[in-house]
This record gives sequence, C-alpha cells and structure tokens, in this order.
Amino acid sequence: MMVYITDRKARAIKPGDKPVPAGVTGLYLFAGSEAGRGKWILRYVSPVTGKRRDAGMGSYPDTSVARAIEKALAAREQIQDDIDPILARQSERAIPTFEKAARDQWAVLAPSFRNDKHKAQWISSLEQHVFPTIGGIRVDRLETAHFGDVLNPIWLTIPETAKRVKMRCSTVMAACRARKFIMSNPLDDVGPLLPSTKGKDAPVRHHPAMPWKILPAFISDHLNHQPIIGARAALLFAILTAARSGEVRGATWAEIDLDKGLWTVPAARMKANRAHRVPLSVDALALLRAQYDGDETPPGDTLLFPALHGGELSDMALTSLLRKAQAESDVPGRIATAHGFRSSFRNWAADHGVSTELAERALAHTIGNKVQAAYERSDRLAARVKLMQSWADHVMGRATENVIQMRKAG
Repeated sequence: MMVYITDRKARAIKPGDKPVPAGVTGLYLFAGSEAGRGKWILRYVSPVTGKRRDAGMGSYPDTSVARAIEKALAAREQIQDDIDPILARQSERAIPTFEKAARDQWAVLAPSFRNDKHKAQWISSLEQHVFPTIGGIRVDRLETAHFGDVLNPIWLTIPETAKRVKMRCSTVMAACRARKFIMSNPLDDVGPLLPSTKGKDAPVRHHPAMPWKILPAFISDHLNHQPIIGARAALLFAILTAARSGEVRGATWAEIDLDKGLWTVPAARMKANRAHRVPLSVDALALLRAQYDGDETPPGDTLLFPALHGGELSDMALTSLLRKAQAESDVPGRIATAHGFRSSFRNWAADHGVSTELAERALAHTIGNKVQAAYERSDRLAARVKLMQSWADHVMGRATENVIQMRKAG
C-alpha cells in the first residue's frame, strides 16, 4: 500500500497547509499551530450511526507516520466488523481496573457495616493480598487463572482469610458483571485451581455451629424482622425444623399439612433416601402461613421459599445472610453455616437431657447400631412434636431455664 506522506514531508508541514493523506483510506495529517507539528485524523462513516466521524490517531511527531498508519489500519478492521472505533475506545476507557472496581464497590458496601473494624478489613485484605498482583488489570481482561494465582499462596496457610478474600473478589466481579463490564464472573470456576483441603492428612473441618445459647439473640437481630420472606424465611425455617438447607430450599407446599402441623420430606430428597416426617412447631406454622396471601395455600408444586426472581433459592443466599451477620459481629472465625445450626440443635438437645436416639431421629440420622435400628422402627413422631416445640420456644426467646427433660417424653 502506497504511503502519501513521509516523515520528511511531515516535518515540513506548516500552519495553514492542507491536510495531507497517508496510505490508509481516510487518514490525514492536519497541520498544527507550529511548523513540523500536526494531528492525525481518521475520517470514516460510523457503522453504528451512519454518520461521518473523525477519530484522533495521535499527534505528530509524537506519533510517527508508521505508527499512525498502524493505528488507522486497526481502526479500519473494527469498522469492517461493524464496530465504531470511537465508541469502542470510550467503552474501554469506562471499564475500570480491579482496584478501581473494588474501591468503588467498597464505597457502596461500607455504609452497611456496623463494625468499623470489619469495614476496614474488607478493603485492607484486598490491598494486602490482591491489589499488588492484579489491581492494575482491567476487569474485562481478568481470567480465572489470575485469581487462582492470587489465592494459591494463602489458601492453605491462612484459609479463613483466603476464603474471605475469595468472597470479596467474587463480590467485586459480580458487581462488574451487573454493570456490563464483564460477561461472566471468573471466580465461579476458580475452585479447581486451588489446593484441596480434603486429603487424607488434612484435618477434619466441621461446619461452624452457633452456640445454642446465643441463637435467640441472633434470630432477634437478623431474622425476626417483618416481613420474613425469601432467604431469611428459609433460614429461620431450617433452624426451627433442624433440617438440612437443601431440604428446605427444595420444599414445596405439597409436602406440608398445615392442619396436622406436619412436613413430610419425600425419600428422593433425603440424604438417607428415606421419607422423613418433621413435626412443625407453632412458630414454623406461623412462618409458613405468612408466606402466602389469601385463604388458600399455593399450588402443591410451588416452592415454600422461592428466590426473588423465581426458582429455588441457592445455598449462597443463606450463606450471604450469615456472612453479613459475621461482618456485624465481633465473633472470630465464621459465625455459622446453614448446616451448622443442626449441630446447634444437637448440642442444645444433649445439654437438656434429650435422649440420643430421639435427637438423631429429629435430625433424620441413620441409627448406627444395627440391632437398635432393627427394634426401633418407629420415627417417634409423638415425642418429637414436643421436642420441636421446646426447641422453637428456645430459639424464639421464650424458653426458661426450667426445661422439660425430653428423655422422659414418649
């Protein structure tokens, strides 16, 4: 392709000279206010608006003839692909680096923190572990491997911090996706890049459980606020019934008998592949009735606690509630998991004289002793009705120290 201007001719350009064409259609050097200085302009018709546009390709002599031609050719390729170079450039300038996106998101979240210490820790953990490595990279250029490289050095050495850093990075990238800076969240696939903590030499990690004595305060502070719907309702129902998170999130109205105060979880949805009857306390029934309007319950295939936009709630929806509670507390480590509340129930039962067998029935655990299991075929429903109401009285803050010894019940 012929070049109509050389560096020699460009250096000779004077104020008032006509634009000089270069070797790319629409590329011109416009004279500046001083001799030997000018501005490269690419004139084209926008494939988006259909209007003529002038795109700057740099100033001469800062941008040489060869470099101006190179940039103009790249712009022409964009135009052939129906991309307006000016609009594309503006879009790229709007996309932030990870550090900028993180600080912007922190500014959004900061007012919701009640604890100044946790507010500061949210951003300081990223400043220490993330910004030095990938803070300067634009979010649309970050890949899963970038976050794997950030998390790998701390995943086993400081696992609690690493998990929080991962969660905070995911929050930042999720906000970027919502703002259309990226199409998907690279943190969703980072798991396989991290060291496994499930090896034979790794310590057994139990689900963090909240001490049963502080449960009433937790529920009062974080769950028992009207209206109790969505994830808050699902978590409260899981606590009241001592059920697994998945059993609650997938529960439908067909499984509920409000008149008998009974929730029957079908075998297909149970871990032991055996149907499980759950007696519903007065509080659990009131919570269910608050989930619908009118006199008739929803159709049988309707979820008890659907997600905001329909479908089943994710486990992360419950986890997010607990993480927010953690951020607002001074309790070190994870305050609890949704599954951990089953351990809270089990500890409460043990401390209040409930027989092991009855507590295990309430949790739908398989009885380990085969002889005992063979003789005790009953699910002890009558005894568990009283047990679950006593548990509800405790978690809702109505219990006294004179708790009935459940070992004698039933």
